[in-house]
Amino acid sequence: MLGSVNADWSAARKHLLRLASLAEGISKHRPRAKKDDQWAQRADDLDSEGVMLWNASAAQKDVADDAHRAVCAAMRLAGFRLVEAGMENKPGIESVGDAALAAGVLSSAAKNGHAQARARAIVLYYSSRMEAAFREGNDGVADFMLEKISDQCAGNGARDAVKWIQRAFSIVEPLEDVPDTGDSQLRRSILRTLARAYFLSSSQDPENLARAEAALQELIDSVDSSVDHTSPEYQQLRWMRVAILKRRKAPRAALLEAFRSIIDHMQYSENTITDALVTAIHLHCLEQAFSSKNSASLVYLDRLLLSLIYHCSKDADHRQAMQDITAVLDLLELKEYELPRIPTTACLTLLWQFGDRHYHAKRWADAADWFLVGTHGVFGSMSHISNAKCLRKAALCYVQCGEHSQASAAIRRCPPTDAATHYVALLIAAHQGLEDEAVAAVHAMVHATNFNKKMLLLATRLANDSNMKTLLLSVLEALLDASIQEGVEAEAEAITLVRCIIRLIIRMMSEPWAHIAEFVPMLVRHFHTAVSLVTALATTNNSAVGMKDVSWLWRTAYNTAVQGCSEWENQEDGISDLFDTAKELLKMYMRSPAVDSEAELQKFLITASFAGTAGRIFSLRRRISNHAAIPENELQMAIEDITTCRSSIRDLLVGANELEEDDLKCAQSFLSILSVFGVEIACRLKMWPRIIEIIEDTNRIRNMELGTFEAMTDILAILHASLDRAVLSIEKFSRWLRAICTILLSRSAPADRTRAIGYVEQAVGVLQEHHAESDPHVAPYLTSSGMSHSLTLTWQRYPSDERQWLLATAYNTGIECLHASLLDEAKRWFEAATAICRFVPDGESRSDKISRTYTQLLERYSR
Repeated sequence: MLGSVNADWSAARKHLLRLASLAEGISKHRPRAKKDDQWAQRADDLDSEGVMLWNASAAQKDVADDAHRAVCAAMRLAGFRLVEAGMENKPGIESVGDAALAAGVLSSAAKNGHAQARARAIVLYYSSRMEAAFREGNDGVADFMLEKISDQCAGNGARDAVKWIQRAFSIVEPLEDVPDTGDSQLRRSILRTLARAYFLSSSQDPENLARAEAALQELIDSVDSSVDHTSPEYQQLRWMRVAILKRRKAPRAALLEAFRSIIDHMQYSENTITDALVTAIHLHCLEQAFSSKNSASLVYLDRLLLSLIYHCSKDADHRQAMQDITAVLDLLELKEYELPRIPTTACLTLLWQFGDRHYHAKRWADAADWFLVGTHGVFGSMSHISNAKCLRKAALCYVQCGEHSQASAAIRRCPPTDAATHYVALLIAAHQGLEDEAVAAVHAMVHATNFNKKMLLLATRLANDSNMKTLLLSVLEALLDASIQEGVEAEAEAITLVRCIIRLIIRMMSEPWAHIAEFVPMLVRHFHTAVSLVTALATTNNSAVGMKDVSWLWRTAYNTAVQGCSEWENQEDGISDLFDTAKELLKMYMRSPAVDSEAELQKFLITASFAGTAGRIFSLRRRISNHAAIPENELQMAIEDITTCRSSIRDLLVGANELEEDDLKCAQSFLSILSVFGVEIACRLKMWPRIIEIIEDTNRIRNMELGTFEAMTDILAILHASLDRAVLSIEKFSRWLRAICTILLSRSAPADRTRAIGYVEQAVGVLQEHHAESDPHVAPYLTSSGMSHSLTLTWQRYPSDERQWLLATAYNTGIECLHASLLDEAKRWFEAATAICRFVPDGESRSDKISRTYTQLLERYSR
């Protein structure tokens, strides 16, 4: 019925109260038992039914429903009345309290379910059963009932239980002088229960702790003089005294005396040695064992040590437990006792077990202490194996509780040969945010013994959770190296890792703090690795290489290079390598039967080919402008690179019938620029026949723009004429410059005018560099045949008609720019005209006229 969801609690309670009333009537009108009647059997049945109801009510005591609890209380009342009715004699309830009061408490508990009344009813029940059992001579049952009463002494009910047990003790106290009989045993049992009740109630009443010690001391004094004073039951009393002394924080001398009492009444055997659990006992036993002339006692040292470790783990005072264990271990070390390997292993296993228990309970500092005990010198027979493990476990505990300095100190004590040690060092550094130290730990870990790739997988998650991109990059690179070393089986995995690494590097390069110059070579290196992996898999006809991977790789390389063109300064070589990588990967992608060689892919291939070569030429130009020494073989490689690129693009154009008109024009412009690049490098190498070949080859290209030849003229007339005067005279230089500027100014485009003023300013520079004070129309001319040769001085005249042309062109173009409101551009032209006046007849007056005209016009157009 109690387990039913829809039970009628009100009806059940009513029936139970009726049953209790009937049982109480039987108790009052119980017939006198005869030898031949059946009352004894009926009494047993009543007792059994009562106990059953009482136990059933106890099983339901934690139910939260008030109606249900009221039924349970009624069950207890009915159970008690049935047990009372089944007793042969009416129980002396007056011996434990007033009968009317007890009956009232039981009724109140049954009807209202009050906790205090219910507790009193329970104690009354057990007390009645104890008294009845005692009167019947059943000491075992009486002792059991005393234990049940003491169980009810926990919490707030402990103080109430003390009163009941004090009343019980007052009944048997006159039996103090009785010899060792059953009555004396009952007195000891009640006194022991009273001491326990005092102990449990001491949290509410601190004075009860002293009362508990006094009661237990009185009890122990009585049992020490008994015949069976060494029985396990009495040993438990002595252990109880130790517990009370610990609770009372008694002096060490009092504890030692209590322990000695245990030893004095102990029978030595394997079991009793294991029961010697406290430091004082162990120290005493160990000292006795070492001082004994019989070496057989040393056999039990490992048992003593194991017992000490086990029972110190039960000590609530962790610091005291550690001190106790250390004291015993120091004693063994002082005695120069070498603990064999098997006992050492047993002790270490126990220490690790207790350390793990504290660790999982999040008592990390305590766990670290347990692990560090394992590094004591006593365990030296296994130190080469166990010390590093103990230290690593302790370091992990310190990491959990934030004691990073202690964790670092612990891990530094480990030999640097094991990969697990470096993994813990990595963990410590990561939790401290020390990314450089974490990266160093990764590098050391992969080269240490017992390295397992799974460590890197764990480190990957750690780096990702810590948001340490540099650490994550190092871990992924280590994983990549490990995969490559595994051979062909792991090459597909390696390609996936390369993709992850490249994606991570690109993301790191987008950070504001990123140092592009460090990342570009790293990115190029991993793209080269990707090319090698894809090539290897394609060579072995491995189907594991996916076209999606190759497509992602070439597109990422191409897009990254394009982005670098606008965002990366002075990284032309790296950008060129990325374009070359994109070209190689795209070629492999286009060779796949599953890929159509569409026009768009051909356009990307042409662009990547040109951009790679152009980037290297730009890098070469930058170094030349910085006056860097360029080896001749590097220039040779550059011109060969240009030739190869021109041939590749021309071959692609032959087979690219699907290219649109704009794409064809773009490709032809690439060829034009490459031709200009070729002339530029050939001039620097003084390969004059090669220049003619390039010009003739360029002339054979259909639809070649005139601008290509103009650019070649620019190079010959300006760049190389100014660098090598022995090749081109100043007079020829002036004629070529006039022709070029005339062509540019005739177009009247802003870009063309900008180029023209640049050439005029170069002419002014030549005039300024090579004029003579004695003759402003004559300039000294410097020539050299090489850096190691001496310079020779010649004299040449800048033609006067070219000077006049320069002056007139600069002045007139400046006037035109003012009329067009191009003030900044007009300023450059007038400044050039004023500078040229120094090198023409009557230049000073002309300069004044130009200045006045410029000022007047400027005022007019700036209004």
